[in-house]
Amino acid sequence: MKIAFIIQRYGTEILGGSEYHCLLIAERLAPKHQVEVLTTCAADYITWANEYAEGADRIRGVTVRRFANARTRDIHAFNRYSEWIFTSAHTRDDEMEWLRQQGPWCPALLEYLERNQQQYDVLIFFTYLYAPTVLGTRVAPHKSILVPTAHDEPAIRLDIYKELFSVPAGLAYNTEVERRFLTTHFSIRAVEEETVGCGVDLPATHPAFRNRPAPASGEDPGAGAASAADEPGEDETPDEGESPTFRPHLAERGTTFRRRHRLHGPIALYGGRIDAGKGCEELIEYFSSYVQEGGDATLALMGVKLMPLPEEPFIRFAGRLSDQERLQALEAATVVVVPSPYESLSLLALESFAVGTPILANARSEVLVDHCHRSNAGLYYADRDEFVECLSLLIADPHLRASMGRNGRTYVQQNYRWDVILGKYEKMFTKLRQPPTALQTVSARPAQ
Repeated sequence: MKIAFIIQRYGTEILGGSEYHCLLIAERLAPKHQVEVLTTCAADYITWANEYAEGADRIRGVTVRRFANARTRDIHAFNRYSEWIFTSAHTRDDEMEWLRQQGPWCPALLEYLERNQQQYDVLIFFTYLYAPTVLGTRVAPHKSILVPTAHDEPAIRLDIYKELFSVPAGLAYNTEVERRFLTTHFSIRAVEEETVGCGVDLPATHPAFRNRPAPASGEDPGAGAASAADEPGEDETPDEGESPTFRPHLAERGTTFRRRHRLHGPIALYGGRIDAGKGCEELIEYFSSYVQEGGDATLALMGVKLMPLPEEPFIRFAGRLSDQERLQALEAATVVVVPSPYESLSLLALESFAVGTPILANARSEVLVDHCHRSNAGLYYADRDEFVECLSLLIADPHLRASMGRNGRTYVQQNYRWDVILGKYEKMFTKLRQPPTALQTVSARPAQ
C-alpha cells in the first residue's frame, strides 16, 4: 500500500508532541508499506518560517515532501485574535481567518494533495488543530484517517472543528479518555474507529537493576554496583519484546547521563518543549517550593527551551538530546514529572513507564490521571502542596518507586507494544479499502 501522512512539521530533531508521534508511526509502517510524509518547510511552530528546503527528501526509510508556507505567524496578533474569537460572537469567515493566522498556511501542500490523492491508498492526518488537516481531510474523506491528538481547549469549540470530526472515514484515538471526549461533543460519522495510541519500546534492562535508590548527594553514581547475588539466574528470562542479552553495565542505571551533566542525588526530570503552555512555568514554581521546604532533588529539563529558566543551583538544563541520551536520562531520573495540563497520550509518561521510572503528573490532565490509575505507576497533583508532598514521598521511598516501576513496564507491555499498535492500523487500512458508500465518496474542495 501507498500511505501519505499529513503533518504540520516533520523531522528527526522535532521531539515530542504529535510530530514525534507521527514520525514513530511512519517509520514503523515504512518496512511494509510505501510511506510518504507531506509537510511544510517549517521547523518552528511559533512563526512557521520556512527553514527546511522545499522538495522531496529521504529520512530513515520515509519519503518526505516539503512545501513552503505562504505566510509566517505574528504570535502576538494571533493571540489577540484568539482572545477575541473565543469570547465573542463571530462568523465562519472569522474562524477561517483565525485558521489562516494560526498557521501553518500552506496552499502548495493542499494543491499537491488534490492533484495526487489518487496515487495514495490511505491518507493519515495528524492533529485536528491545523489547516493542513482541516482542509486536507476534505480532499478524499473516504480514505482519510484522522489521529486527532485532541483535548478540551478553547479552540476545539469552534464550528470548523464540528465539521472536521464528521469528515474522515477513520478516527484513530490516542486513549479512551480522548475517545469519550470527542464522541460526547461531536458528531462522528467514521466507518472505522479505534483507540490506537503509539507503540513504546521496552529497553532491555534486567529487573534486578531497575529502580535502584538514587545515590546520595556527592556519592559516585556508579557506587553500589551489582553484587554476585544480584546477577540473574540461568532460569531468568527477559520480558517479552526485550533483548535476551544481559548487559551488566545497566546495573549503574543512568550513570552516563548523571556524569555528563554532573548530577548527584535524586533527579526529577522533565522532557519536551520547555514553555509555559506545557506547564513548565508552574513546574518551576512548585519545584522551588519543594526545595524551600527542604527537598534535595535536582530538576533536570531536557528539550527545546522556549522560555527563560531561573539561575538556580537546583535547576539543570540538559538541552536537546539524542534518542539514546533521552533513554539514559529517563533511566537516570528518580521521578519523571509530566506537568502539562493538556495531553491526548503523553509519550513522555509512557517512555518513563517503559524504563521503570514512576511519574508525577498534572491532575488537570484527565489522560494523565487515567494513566496513573490504570498503571499504578504514578502519582498526580492538583496544586502546589500536593506536588511537594507527592514528590517528597516518591524521592524518599525507593520501595514504592521500585513497585511503581514494575507496574509501569507491565502497563506498557500490555497496552503499548508495537505489534499491537501496528495491527490496529492494519485493521483500519483494510476496513477503509473496502468499497465506499455513496455518502463516503462525497467530498468538498478545500477553501483557499
